[in-house]
Amino acid sequence: MSDVLGRASTRIESWRYIIVIRNAFQHLIPVVIVGAFATLFKTMVFDPSMGLAQFEWAAFLATFKPIADGVAYATLKVLTIYAVFLIGLEVSKINEVKGYFAGIVAVMSYIALTPTIMEAVSGDLTVPVSNVIASKYTDANGLFIGIVVSIAASELWCFLGRQDALRIKMPPSVPANVSASFSALIPTIITVVVFSVVCFVVKSLTGMYPYDIVYSVITVPLLGLSQGLPTVLLLQLIAQVFWVFGIHGNSLISAIYNPLMIPAITANTEAFAAGEPIPNIFSDSFECMYMKVGGSGMLLCLAIAIFIVARRKDFREIAKLSLPCNLFNIGEVVIFGLPIVLNPILAIPFVIVSLVTGCIGYFATVIGFAAPAVFLVPWPTPPIINALIATSGNIGAVITQLICIVVGVLIYLPFVKAMDRHADADADSAAQLEED
Repeated sequence: MSDVLGRASTRIESWRYIIVIRNAFQHLIPVVIVGAFATLFKTMVFDPSMGLAQFEWAAFLATFKPIADGVAYATLKVLTIYAVFLIGLEVSKINEVKGYFAGIVAVMSYIALTPTIMEAVSGDLTVPVSNVIASKYTDANGLFIGIVVSIAASELWCFLGRQDALRIKMPPSVPANVSASFSALIPTIITVVVFSVVCFVVKSLTGMYPYDIVYSVITVPLLGLSQGLPTVLLLQLIAQVFWVFGIHGNSLISAIYNPLMIPAITANTEAFAAGEPIPNIFSDSFECMYMKVGGSGMLLCLAIAIFIVARRKDFREIAKLSLPCNLFNIGEVVIFGLPIVLNPILAIPFVIVSLVTGCIGYFATVIGFAAPAVFLVPWPTPPIINALIATSGNIGAVITQLICIVVGVLIYLPFVKAMDRHADADADSAAQLEED
C-alpha cells in the first residue's frame, strides 16, 4: 500500500503544472496575508464608522485610512496579476528559459484577453468608460482563467523562442541583454496577438468576453463545490491518508486546494471591508482554526492526550519535545517521532479527527455561533490567537476552537492508551525472550 501511494504521489507531484501552480501560490501567500492585515487595520482601527477611529479620542486615526486602503488594493485587488506573472516565471523555469520575461509575456497576454471597457453607474445614468480594467478581472475572481492563460501563454512563448527561424540574430558586438531582447521580440508579438485574437473572436461569436464565459461556466461551480462540506472532507481525507504513509499530504493537494481557498478568503475579506454578508465558510483560515490545530491531524490534541494517559517515558518525552512545535502548528516531530507514519493504532484517529472537528466548525458557523473567517492568518499562528485574528475577534469562533480541541483529545485518548499498552506488551515480550 505504501509503495502504491508513494508511486501515485510521485507521479502527481512531478506533473509539471502541479509544480507550477503549487510554487506560484506558495509565493502568493504573503501577498494575501499583507492584504488581510491591511483590511483588518482599515476596518478595525482607521474606519470612522466601525473602527477605533469612531471614538472621539482616536478620531485622528481616520486620517491614516488611505494608507491601509492603498496596501489592501495593491495586494488583494490585483492578486490575479501577481499570480499570472509568477506562473509565467515557473513555466519558464521548467522549460529552462532564463530571465523574467516569460512572466511579463503572461501578464501582457492576460491583459490582451481582458476587456478594457466597463460601465460606470452614476445615479440613474450608465456611462461607458474606456481604457480601464475592472477589478473583477484582477482580483481573486480572475484566478482560474489567469492560471489557464498564464500557462498557455508562457508555454507558447517558450516554444516559439526555441524556433531558430523566429529569432532576430544580432551581431556579436551587440550586448547580450539587447540581443536577448531582440531574440524574444517575434515570439512575444505572436503570443500576445494570439490571445488578443482569441478575445476578439470569442466576443464576436458569443457577445461575451472569455472571462465572463469561464467565470460563469467553470469558476462559479468550482467555488461552489469548494464550499461543500463533502468536498472539503474528501480533500482532507486524502491528505491525511498520504501523511500516514509518510507523504506530505498538504503539499500533494495544495495545487487543487489553494486556487479554490485563496479566492474564498479574499472574497470574505472584501465583503467584511464593505460591510456585506460573508459569502464563504471554508478557507485556509477555517482549516487552521478547526482542522489543523497543532498541525495536520490536530496534533496538539494528541500531545495533550499523551500527557493525560500515556505512562511510557519515551512517549511523554516526545510529546514534551513536540509541544512547542504544536503550538505553532508544526506536527512533523510527532508524525515522524512517535511515529504516526505506518502506525496502525494512531493512524485511525489521525485520519478521522480533522474530519470530525471540521464538521463541528462548519455547523457552528452555519448556525451563527461562530463567525466565518474573514482574514487569512499565517499558518504558524498559535491557536486562539489565529481564531481571534481570522474572525476579527469573534468569541464564538474561539469557543468553537476550544470545543474542537477537547473533542480531538477525547478521540485520541483511547488510541493513546492502546498504544501505551501495546508498547508495554512488546517490551515485556522482548524481555522474556532475552531471559529465555
